[in-house]
Formats: sequence, structure tokens, C-alpha cells
Amino acid sequence: MTELNEPTDLVPSGRLPVTIEEEMRSSYLAYAMSVIVSRALPDVRDGLKPVHRRILYAMRESGFTADKPYRKSARAVGDVMGKYHPHGDSSIYDAMVRMAQSWSMRVKLIDGQGNFGSVDGDSPAAMRYTEARLAKASSFLLDDIDRGTVDFQPNYDESEYEPGVLPATFPNLLVNGASGIAVGMATNIPTHNPTEVIDATLAVIANPAIELDELMQVIPGPDFPTGGIIMGRSGIRKAFETGRGSVPVRARAEIEEIRKDRQAIVITEIPYQVNKATLQEKIADLVRAKEIEGISDIRDESDRSGMRVVIELKRDATPDVVLNQLYRFTQLQTSFSVNMLALDEGKPRTMGLKDVLEAFIRFREDVILRRARFDLDKVRDRGHLLVGLVLAVANIDEVIALIRSAPDAATARASLMAREWDAGEVVPLLELIHDEGNVVIDGKVRLTEAQARGILELRLQRLTGLERDKIQGELGEVAVKIEDLLDIIGSHPRRMDVMRNELMAARAEIATPRMSEISDALGDQSDESLIEPGQMVVTITRDGFIKRTPLEMFRSQNRGGRGRTAAGRRGDDVIVRSFNAHTHQWVLFFSSGGKAYRMKVWHLPEASPTSKGRALVNLLPELGSDAITAVLPLPQDEELWDDLHLVFATASGNVRRNRLSDFRNIRASGLIAMKLDEGDSLIGVATCREGQDVFLATRKARCIRFHITDEVLRVFAGRGSSGVRGIKLAEGDEVISLCVLNHVDASVEERAAYLRMANAKRRAENAALAEGAEEDVASADDEAVEVTGDLTPERFEELEAQEEVLLTVTDGGFGRRSSAYDYRVSGRGGLGITNMTFSATRRGTEVVGTLPTLPGTDVMLVTDTGRLIRLPVSQVRIMARQAAGVTLFRLNDHETVICVFPVVEDDGETGDEAVVDGADVNAAPEAQAAPTHEAGDSSSVGE
Repeated sequence: MTELNEPTDLVPSGRLPVTIEEEMRSSYLAYAMSVIVSRALPDVRDGLKPVHRRILYAMRESGFTADKPYRKSARAVGDVMGKYHPHGDSSIYDAMVRMAQSWSMRVKLIDGQGNFGSVDGDSPAAMRYTEARLAKASSFLLDDIDRGTVDFQPNYDESEYEPGVLPATFPNLLVNGASGIAVGMATNIPTHNPTEVIDATLAVIANPAIELDELMQVIPGPDFPTGGIIMGRSGIRKAFETGRGSVPVRARAEIEEIRKDRQAIVITEIPYQVNKATLQEKIADLVRAKEIEGISDIRDESDRSGMRVVIELKRDATPDVVLNQLYRFTQLQTSFSVNMLALDEGKPRTMGLKDVLEAFIRFREDVILRRARFDLDKVRDRGHLLVGLVLAVANIDEVIALIRSAPDAATARASLMAREWDAGEVVPLLELIHDEGNVVIDGKVRLTEAQARGILELRLQRLTGLERDKIQGELGEVAVKIEDLLDIIGSHPRRMDVMRNELMAARAEIATPRMSEISDALGDQSDESLIEPGQMVVTITRDGFIKRTPLEMFRSQNRGGRGRTAAGRRGDDVIVRSFNAHTHQWVLFFSSGGKAYRMKVWHLPEASPTSKGRALVNLLPELGSDAITAVLPLPQDEELWDDLHLVFATASGNVRRNRLSDFRNIRASGLIAMKLDEGDSLIGVATCREGQDVFLATRKARCIRFHITDEVLRVFAGRGSSGVRGIKLAEGDEVISLCVLNHVDASVEERAAYLRMANAKRRAENAALAEGAEEDVASADDEAVEVTGDLTPERFEELEAQEEVLLTVTDGGFGRRSSAYDYRVSGRGGLGITNMTFSATRRGTEVVGTLPTLPGTDVMLVTDTGRLIRLPVSQVRIMARQAAGVTLFRLNDHETVICVFPVVEDDGETGDEAVVDGADVNAAPEAQAAPTHEAGDSSSVGE
């Protein structure tokens, strides 16, 4: 057995072994470069991939031009596959079809006849059934290809030659875009408006140092063949500057009234490369899955006149919300990811807008230069022959004699070339055409072989006087043409002029209006735009479950009704807090640990009246073991926040005032809102302004009202203090309600007089209404004012217009309304006054809430068993503040009222005004930010 010592023994003679790593590396790189250069990426010069270039060139060579009849697509595909593209007929036909689709190309390069597919994704007919020819725009890519403008290379079997690039007249890469996936890289270039692209090219030619901002004045952004609306310019600028960016595109949709009280969303344009049929299927799937509600029907009414997809809405649907949901969940809004990667000098390169235009201008200048040199050679050759003809015509007799005496053509040609001819006439011509073929020596010149052949081929008719003049004239034209070509070759500005003229000629042929609108007003839509606006009832339980329920689910009932179930309970869990707010309002949550959190109402989980909701700790992960002890809906108009303050109240009677703007930026982990003493809890937060009054109510029916001024309650600079005393509490008592009231300048005597007059007026009104004599109410008013006599009618009306009415509710289901004038303004920190007198014969020993109300509004009462009643406040009598009240809620045994809050059925603007003025019922949600506790529990909710 022979021992193998040398590695060369393991391989065939003359070859060296290689490691597998080297072989894999070299083979993979060769494959990658083949895909990158020869298949997947377009060339920045003509904007075409090899397959598209081969199709256009083969069709030109076969004569399938725009001025010729249509020819079978199969024939063009066969020519391309047989001569230039060895990758199968399907890839060639697919590329041809795309160049013929108006929804794929901004400027079509193939003029197709037959079924070439549709925007619905329908496949084109087989190539044996369709016909095609070059479109007119293709001529601007192929013109002058046979004039030496570009290099040719052998085809795959070296039997033919194909162009490495087409001498494009306009920047086709930007006009028609490109997309492709190579090995380790991809390209995705959007289409642009041809007029704008050519104008931008002209702008760069005129000012090579032009800035991108100036360039974007000419070409503001992509222009897709399917239209659509491009939202914003930031993505466009980034793409134009760096070559990469994301351009959001939205369908064009209008809201139309199709018949009485029925509206529809009509889509007339869709984003680029979106399949219309698939889009409709997706919408239908979302409707069936109830992810989008409010749609009753979808139909496609598109025809030859244009696209029209009708999405019919239900009667109660909000069109803008449904449309925003469609934008969010379907391809009615997409983002075109721009990646302007193309081959530049054979290498892949990511380029911005100006880079692409500069690369095209360099290429086009080279095309013009090579064409000028090619034409110069042709013109000089023609001038050279014309010089020979001039000599022959000048010496025609001698030329004829030489030819007649020669035995054959070769001898005649040799005789002509050997003879020296008088150069007197042709010397200026030789200098004019820069002819270097004829050398003049001592006034004599000899003919070249080309000239001799031209003389021998001269027809006798050219010897007439007229033809001799034509030869002289043509020679002059050749001289002028040579001078012009030499000027082009030697002058860069002249080449730019030629390029400019050709670009303008191309623009005149392919110019089209812009199809895609660029909207500065539209930006990235927020989740909020997908939410149906409306009033919600937000409910929070003692165990920390929260939910929102549409207000319309709770119908109004008369006073003393049985109510309905408001929430499902788990075990002994009870509702401790409810308020009414708009879906788009911010809500501040204040925890027992003194931290503040912020969330939009629509972000809270929506549930039915009987559902328990979702745990707050899941919505606010940073809450930890703390409990939410106060909730404050904020004005929807954030501009109002700068003028508003927040007043805090704790169960122990402390108060503090801060600017609302201090809580504008709250991170997800929360923000320290107030420092709390041990065992204390935050019971309420309300918005206020300088000059209003703070009203605190306690569980044991005490209350206090004091003025908001810097002397009484200053604005605290920080959020880390525990505040100052608001009310001095008795043993076992705690604060349960915080309200902000408008301050009215009226003396104690005026308030007392007003109350007497107002009570008399109400008694007269009630008596008149009870007797069915509504027409006597006005006279009863006059009688009441006249009887009291303590206030002038003008002053009474003034105080009446400013009057606020407070509703106080007990845990036994009783309540009454009282005028705010019945609560005198005192100093901060006192024991306060009586808020209500409890009756020994009635259930209830504690106050669950005191809040301001307005006539015509409703309130809701919630019990510890989860029942709820909604009733008009007008059914609750206005009494003195010491009165025990009337029955509001008929309770079951061992059932108590634990919460009362106002119902507001108005828009967000009303809510904002109410917060500012402090007089509207919509201010009550802020006042009701104070929690109410379970009956008999004097500890804080968090405990």
C-alpha cells in the first residue's frame, strides 16, 4: 500500500485542494453578485432590471414599436427567451405584464391589448391570448441605442449582443420605481410624477449645488399610479435625504349620504400595491369578527370610469370613527417603506433623491458625448466621400477617360488613387470638414480608396449641373454639422443644453397630472381616533375593579323607583365610586399612597352593567398594594389646564392647592401627588380657580365652606406636603365629599332674605301647579317678591341667576336639595355647620355624598348590593339644609346607598366649561372624585 504524503496526491493532476470554507465563500459570493447585478436590482441609469431591459430591446429589434400593429405576446416572450433571457417564459411574461399595467407603472412602457390582470389581483390571460407592442414612452428609453451611446455585451450563449443599459432620456428609476429582493439586500423605490421628475432634473442641471429643500419644492414626494393621500412630509424628506424612509399612504374616501338618514364611506383611490378584492375581504372579516362595528354592507361599484367601493353604514354609526377604524385595521392605510437601492457603476448603492438625479445626469451626459462622437465619425466619413465627388466632378473628363481605359474596376480604382489631382477647389473644404484622409502636397492631392470607390459608384445623373450644386450644398451642411458636433464634444455647457432640450421634449410627451395628494394636515392617527365618542359611566369597586359602560344603557326612572343592577359583584365586593365622563377625557387616578396616575377614559375596559370589570392593578402595574382613593376627570381642552388649580382633600380634613399644570406630564410609573399622614387617605380632588369656594362634607353630617384665596388657601409650590387643615373633625368623623362652588358677594342678611323669598316663590309655584293653574305662576312670582320686601326685584334676580343647589344623600336612600346660600362662608379649619338632620324614624345615620346639581339633570345612586337608580334632580325638593329629605331610593333590607354621582349627557366642551365655571352640573364629576365608603365603615377605602 502506497502512503500518501503530499496533499497533491488527493486531487487530479494540476489542481490544488481548497478548504470547504473557501469554496463556500467564493461560490456564494459569485451567486450573490449574479443575483444582485443580473436579476434583482435596477440600474440607476435607465431604472430597469435586466429582464425589463431585454424585453424592451427585443421588441424594438423585432419591430413591435408604438407605430406598428399589436403582436402576440407569446412571440415577444419567445424572442426574449431565445436570444437574451434564459430564465423561463413565465418570468418574462410576468415582467411584460407589469410594464403594461396602469396601476403598477406610473408611465406604461408596454402597450397591451387583452386581459393583463386587474387591481383586484386577477391573473392576466395566457400570453397566447394577449397582444402587445412598445408604448410611446419606451422610445425615450431606446432612442439612439444604435448610435454608439451604450456598451453592448454578449448574451448568455454569446450568439447575440445585448445592451448593458438603455440610453434613457428621462430618469425612469424615479418615474416608475422598482422593487426587488436580492441576496442580503432589497430595493423598494416608489413611483414619482414624470413632470416633476423631469423638472427636478432640469433644476439640478441649472444649479448643481441645489439644496434638498429647494428640490422638494419641485418634486414634493412620490406619486403613485393608484393615487391615494400621502400623510405628512417627514417620511418623504428622510427618504429623499438618506434613501430610506417610511411614507404613510391613505386611501381617498368620502362620506356620502346614499339615502335618507343612511350614510356610506365611498373609496375612490387605494394605496399603491394594495389588492382591492383582498381589501374588501379583510373588511368583511373584521365586520364578522365584530372588530369593526357600524358597517351594514360592502359592494364594489368600480367600472371603466374609475374605482368606487361603497361601504354602507348603519344608522347609529359614526362615519369618522368607522373610517378611522378602517384606516387602522385594514390596508386602506399602509406605509410604503422606501429603500432606494440601485446599481451605480455596477455596485449596489443606497441613494437619496439628489444622488439619483446626479447619477442620471452623469450617465446622460456620457450618452450625449458618445452619440456626438459617433455622429462625428459618420459625418466626417460622408464629408470625405463628398470631397472625392467634388474632385471627380471638377475633373470629369479625365476621370471618365481613366475609367474607360481600365480593364476592370480594380484597375480603375488603382488608377484613380495613383493620379494626383489639383486640390485648388477642395483645400478650403478639407479644412472645413477637418478631413485627415487627404494630404495636400504642393497643391496636389490623391484620392483614398473610399473616395475612389465612391467615384466608381457615382451615377451619371449626378453629373448634371443641378446635382453638382447639391453635392456642394451637402458638403457645406456637413461642415456645419461637424462644427456643431465638435462644439458638443468639447463643451460641457453645450452638452447640458442638449440634455435640457431632450428632457423638455420627453416631458411634453409623457407629462401627466399628479395623482397622489400630499397632505400636511393628516398625521399618524392615534388610537383615540378609533374610539366612538360618547358619555360613559365609570364604576370602581372596593376590591379595585374598574369598567366603563355607555350612559345610554341606564334609562331614567322616577324618584322612589327600584333601579337596576349596575355591576356584578364578587363575594362581598361593593361599588365605592362612580362618575360620568367623555370617552376622550383624561382621568387622574390618585392612590392611597399619594401618587397620581393618568389615563384616557376610552382606555378603561368597556363592560356591561352586570360585569365586574377589570382589576385596576392590571391597568396600572405600578399601583402595587395601594388602592385608588380619588378619581378626577379633567377638561378635554388642555389649554384650560394652565388657568386651573387642583384642590386636594383628605379623610382627616386636610386640604391643599396646586396648579393643574404640575400634573401635565405623568409617567407610567405614576407621580407623587400629596404627602399623607399615617392612617390618612385622599378622599377627593377637584379643579378650581382663585376666588371660588371649597366645600367639605363629612360622614356625620357636618360641612364647611371657605373662600379660595392666597390668604386662606395658598398655592403650594411642591407636591410633597400634607397640606393644611380644612375642617376640624369630631371623634369618629371623616370627610367624604369635596365640592368647588362659585363665590357670590352677598351679605348674611341678603342671603337670608333671598332664601325666604325663594322659598315663598317655590311654595307659590307648587301651589299653582297643584291646582292646575300654570298661568298663575308668573303672578305668584310677583306676589312672593312683594310679600318679602327684603330685596329689590333686581337684586333677587341677580342672586337667583348665581344660585347653586346642593344635593345631599344619606345611606338610607333619603336626600334633599338645598341652596348653596344656606351654607355660609366661614374661615378654614373650623368645626363647620350642620349639613343634614337625621330622623329617628328613617333608615340611615350617615351622609354618603353632597354635590352640586342643576335643574334638568339626573343623578345616579348605587347601593352596596350593586343596584343603581337614575332619577331627575327636579323630583327632589329644595329644602333647608337641616331637613331630613325625601325618599330617593327604595332599599331592600340590610341594603345601603354607598355612592351618588351626577349624570351628564353633553359633549366634551360643555364639560370643560363646567369645570371652569364651577356652576354647571358637569362640574360634579370632579366633585364626585371623592370616594364614598361602605356603610358603617369609617376607614378609608384603601384600607
